[in-house]
Amino acid sequence: MTSTRPYLLRALHEWMVDNALTPQIVVDARGADVQVPRQFVEDGRIVLNVAPSAVRHLRLGNERVEFMARFAGAPFQVSVPARSVLAIVARETGAGMTFPEEAPPPDDAPPEPPSDPPPDAPPPASRSHLKVVK
Repeated sequence: MTSTRPYLLRALHEWMVDNALTPQIVVDARGADVQVPRQFVEDGRIVLNVAPSAVRHLRLGNERVEFMARFAGAPFQVSVPARSVLAIVARETGAGMTFPEEAPPPDDAPPEPPSDPPPDAPPPASRSHLKVVK
C-alpha cells in the first residue's frame, strides 16, 4: 500500500499557499539519499521553506520532494525522499502536521507474502447486517 505522507504533504502545502502562509518542511537529513545543503543541518534535521516565492521547480512527488533553491546566495538542487519529511508547518501559525519517522526500505528485499488470518478468526460475513427501513 502506498504511503499517505506525500498526499497529505501536497494537500497541506496547497492549503498553506492558498491561505498566504509560508509552508516549511522539516526533513530528517541523516539518510544517504537526502540531498540538502549540509552546512544548514542541525541535530540531523533541516527546515526548508517550500513557498512558491522561495523555490523553483517544486515537485511534491510520491517518492521524492525536489526543488531548486538558494542557500546563502548559492543555488542548490534539493532532493529528499518523501519518507524523510517529518513535518509540514506554516511559519506564521505553526499549523500543519507531523509524520512518524519511517525506516528506509531494505535493499532488494523480497516482498513479504500476505499473512494468513489466525485460525480462530471468524469467517468473513457473507451478507450485510444492515436492514432497509421504510
